[in-house]
Amino acid sequence: MGEAVMFPLTFDHHESNGIIAENMNRDDDSWFEEVIDDDLKWSFALNSVLHKVISEYQDIVLLDTKRFGKALVIDGKMQSAESDEFIYHECLIHPPLLSHPNPKAVFIMGGGEGSTAREALKHKSIEKVVMCDIDQEVVAFCREHLTANKEAFCNKKLDLVINDAKIELEERKEKFDIIVGDLADPVEGGPCYQLYTKSFYQQILKPKLNPNGIFVTQAGPAGVFTHHEVFSSIHNTIKQVFKYVVAYTAHVPSFADEWGWVMASDAPFSIEEGKIDKKIRETINGELLYLDGASFCSLTILNKMVSSTLKNETHVYTEDNARFIHGQGVGKKCNL
Repeated sequence: MGEAVMFPLTFDHHESNGIIAENMNRDDDSWFEEVIDDDLKWSFALNSVLHKVISEYQDIVLLDTKRFGKALVIDGKMQSAESDEFIYHECLIHPPLLSHPNPKAVFIMGGGEGSTAREALKHKSIEKVVMCDIDQEVVAFCREHLTANKEAFCNKKLDLVINDAKIELEERKEKFDIIVGDLADPVEGGPCYQLYTKSFYQQILKPKLNPNGIFVTQAGPAGVFTHHEVFSSIHNTIKQVFKYVVAYTAHVPSFADEWGWVMASDAPFSIEEGKIDKKIRETINGELLYLDGASFCSLTILNKMVSSTLKNETHVYTEDNARFIHGQGVGKKCNL
């Protein structure tokens, strides 16, 4: 999700895309402001800033917030917050894995914090999870600070790779049952927007899926006022490549918006409440906090405004004709 400038009230110091506002006279007056649009900000109080770094690829901040716990912010966009990340990650991982007849191998593009791998590893049938993140900095400090994912990082089924996901998929000979796009939001100058394009989906990603394989990706804000930014375009682009495409959304409190996901396959989906609940009982170790059969079915029912936009969208993501959400990545800033 916005933009992270550090400044005492006495002066402005622009370090990234969001704003961390501090009153130097009071310890309890630190706030993070995410710039959602030119005329809209979302702010929350901080306990502390745990880590800040500008890596080769991204502007990275790990915050300890009063409301949402530890929060990972990349290029000024809220990526994940400790208190409600389970909503995002359960919605990303479990629908495709529960829809597949027998998922064994998963490839995660991005996912450096480890939460996506954690959810995938709950499935009893899983034999291998490849998590490929381009940024060692993200992976390193998430391993250190996000205690909820320590077991996932230590799991013998996890193959952690630091590389560009596009290159990694091209070079790997094996295929996967599930490929997951847990990528940063497409911002201009960011490292990920090319992994939302038709050419990538068609020429690189789809050939790496096994028969009955499923692709799923996070697809950006999907609220009444925000779904046209990238959600509808990502959905339409995927429709050009796969026969069966399902879009679904859920409210994520720390994102201050409805969020969207798209899953796709050349095999039809069977989304039935009873079947999903049965598979959850039989195939998953532990309890899910957010998803069950009824809730997932409900997530696929979009309101009239969003469903109409998706139906009528014509834009297709290409390298030369991409859509971006508000904000700028490190690459764009360096060229200013």
